[in-house]
Amino acid sequence: MTIDRAVMMFAGFMVLVSLGLGLYVSPWWYLLTAFVGLNLIQASMTGFCPAAMVFRRLGCPAGVAFK
Repeated sequence: MTIDRAVMMFAGFMVLVSLGLGLYVSPWWYLLTAFVGLNLIQASMTGFCPAAMVFRRLGCPAGVAFK
């Protein structure tokens, strides 16, 4: 699995978790959904993604987007 796919999988997981927490625990968890979305927009424009740096250190091979 490349860094690109790992980042997309992690972002999707975080969105689903935050939606579930927002529905069953507190609506304040929807802010996590907004944060993930904003981080994805920022990463697409700048190429800087903290999650990509973590996955790189974990040994994932580089993909097309995050080298």
